Amino acid sequence: MKISAHAVGRMVGTWQEGSGPAHQRLSDRLRLLILDGRLCLGAALPGERDLATALGTSRTTVGAAYRTLVDHGYLATRERARATVRLPHEDPAPARRRAGTDAEAIDLSFAAPPAPSEILHAAFATALERLPLHFERHGYDRYGTVELREAVAGWYGRRGLPTSPDHVMITNGAQHAIGLLARTLLSPRDSVLIDHPTYPHAIRAFTDARARLLPVAVGPSGWDVPQLLAASRSAQLAYLIPDFHNPTGMYMSAGVRRSLRPACPTIIDETLADLGLAAAGDADPDPDPALDPAPDAEPFAAHHPTAVSVGSVSKSIWGGLRIGWIRAVPALLERVARARPATDLGTPVVEQLATAALLNAGQTRRPEALRQLRAQQDSLLAALAEHLPEVHAPRAAGGVTLWARFPEPVASRLAAIAPDHGVTIAAGPQFGVGGAFERHVRLPYTLPPPRLTEAVRRLAAAHRALTAGAAGTHTPAPVA
Repeated sequence: MKISAHAVGRMVGTWQEGSGPAHQRLSDRLRLLILDGRLCLGAALPGERDLATALGTSRTTVGAAYRTLVDHGYLATRERARATVRLPHEDPAPARRRAGTDAEAIDLSFAAPPAPSEILHAAFATALERLPLHFERHGYDRYGTVELREAVAGWYGRRGLPTSPDHVMITNGAQHAIGLLARTLLSPRDSVLIDHPTYPHAIRAFTDARARLLPVAVGPSGWDVPQLLAASRSAQLAYLIPDFHNPTGMYMSAGVRRSLRPACPTIIDETLADLGLAAAGDADPDPDPALDPAPDAEPFAAHHPTAVSVGSVSKSIWGGLRIGWIRAVPALLERVARARPATDLGTPVVEQLATAALLNAGQTRRPEALRQLRAQQDSLLAALAEHLPEVHAPRAAGGVTLWARFPEPVASRLAAIAPDHGVTIAAGPQFGVGGAFERHVRLPYTLPPPRLTEAVRRLAAAHRALTAGAAGTHTPAPVA
């Protein structure tokens, strides 16, 4: 597969920023793209002259960057042929563990709370009691059990959006729901509007459907309605996360929800809708309505009935409970149901019955769990202020993550070296397109406060090592 110079130029993004020789900055960025899988193995890179023209730099710089990658085993060359992507034959020798770090690494790449064991046990006990009612059926249901579809409909009704069970399809998590909708609604080269940054697996679902992405920035003050409306006129589909946005934790105010009327079909991801933290701790002294919402704000579809809603219990209950759903008009769900057997034949019944018990008992929004998340967010912010004071991390209105901004574009290089210091992180470019967000790192606050403090201390040590010239070789961690 040949990759054009313009495509590589978009992927490397703002590679000119940072210290060191230009060819070293370029080779570092290309190496990280290879490790991240964005430059796939066997891909043929553009010629030196073409890439230099696309990047606005000299052929000498590109040639030196390519030679560095060849020397380290990341490119293979043949006479009169393009350089092709490869990986070194042997993994680099593992770095020695730094003094003072624990044997166990701290994983900050997964933004998910631990399981609430007592309520999960009770929910599965209820599920097992009801399971015999399903034994006479074949167990394959593309729409989901009646019990869970009714429970999801009730969840929407309590939030101010009356919903019928025939408007609900159960899926194997929200990511599965997004993938099903992408395959149903998109054709190759269709355009998809996304807020930027956004959920990485949604980016993957849309690119796997061979769609083109139209990113619109979510800035410090939130969503830009005029830009979203303008972009929607050129898109065949929009995907937005208005409820405690992943990764920024921002919340789309009711005023913006009412005024935002996209000109294309819209998927609304509500996976984090139950995790508002405004009521979980002391009120901020200077609240911003866009960041500190009422805890019972209405769903987006309450203002836009044609919006397609996606939800799950992976963040509000547990990531191991792979249950999600789609809320849409029955005609669309019929189209999804016809396409679904190509990937799966339904969702496990026991898990559905347990999730129905959890939703009916209101367990997706537990005040004690929200207070704990707020306290953990406070601990993470305090640790950043102590160990990484140069990092800017706005308090999140809800969800489970902070969107931390470093003064310099170091995110991918920091993610590559951080495991040597006992911590794994998710670099900003995983949440964007075109190499964006190299100054950002997503930091979850789902761990106990002492572990969060230790994680930030280790991250600060990795940052000091990076500033001193050290380099990492670790591939990007999976993100959830």
